[in-house]
Amino acid sequence: MKKKPARLYLHRTRRGEAPAIARRYDDTFRVSDDYRATLPDMMDAVDAIEGADVPIQQVGVAGFKLPLRFAVRRGAPRELEATVTGTVSLEAGLKGINMSRIMRSFYAHQARTFTPATLERILGEYRRRVGAHEARLRVAFSYPLLQRSLRSGLEGWQYLRAAFEGTMDRAGRFRQYVQVDFVYSSACPCSAELAEHARDTRGVYSIPHSQRSKARVLVEVARGRRLAIEDLHAHCLAALRTETQVLVRREDEQAFAEMNGMHLKFVEDAARLLHARLAADPRIVDFQVACAHLESLHAHDAVSVLCKGVPGGLRADFMDFGSLVC
Repeated sequence: MKKKPARLYLHRTRRGEAPAIARRYDDTFRVSDDYRATLPDMMDAVDAIEGADVPIQQVGVAGFKLPLRFAVRRGAPRELEATVTGTVSLEAGLKGINMSRIMRSFYAHQARTFTPATLERILGEYRRRVGAHEARLRVAFSYPLLQRSLRSGLEGWQYLRAAFEGTMDRAGRFRQYVQVDFVYSSACPCSAELAEHARDTRGVYSIPHSQRSKARVLVEVARGRRLAIEDLHAHCLAALRTETQVLVRREDEQAFAEMNGMHLKFVEDAARLLHARLAADPRIVDFQVACAHLESLHAHDAVSVLCKGVPGGLRADFMDFGSLVC
């Protein structure tokens, strides 16, 4: 059924059909239910669609922030600043969506302790409220982990850029994802061999090059299973070993040099090491890994991307390597 066009008060004012407007803010005015019912809603004005009357795959809000409580593997939940992006699909014939409904649906669950599974409740709710067929939600945050130095025993806070993401399709099927950015050091195997060759054959002191590197790991968590940020971080640490350090003394710096010497890796090695680790976890049904080694030899970076290869799942189509610059 065709909706009744909205009453365009702005156009009437321009034609001089409305009374003169008082240029002051009335802080004594209170909104009643009757008054609220008279407020115009442009989303009812189907005839006012601009451009092609086609579906929109994603429309919503991005970058709104609020404090949320996140579950941790051990101990009390942590309250962190979160940045939320929420979108829904929009069918042809509809002008738009009520953006604030997405935010209100999210705020209604603000008191919950968040895990990826929490997003299923929110997605289902705002999909119904907005009247959309598909919906997705992403909650990004900086997650603190206490790191112990390699030899001195010092402790400092390592912050991981992390995110929870959920999607819901037209059939109401929910999929949940966890993402972590893992920052590590990568010492080049080729450079290490050439440095040793120079020492052995010509007695020349040489230092192999290494660089700060980053792996962005996105995993789909099996329905009904839980994968904490700490769990995904542990996978990255076990696979790559050379995580950047927070607090160090000289003995820690020496240990880090030894650690890099023991775990030389090209960017291809890094991706494959992560694949082996993630594929062995039954809680992870799919994953995508993107690695960037910020070359100290070149003015460009070395990059690699792979996925698990699940039919209809995540693909190795990552191209936003600029976001991996540390």
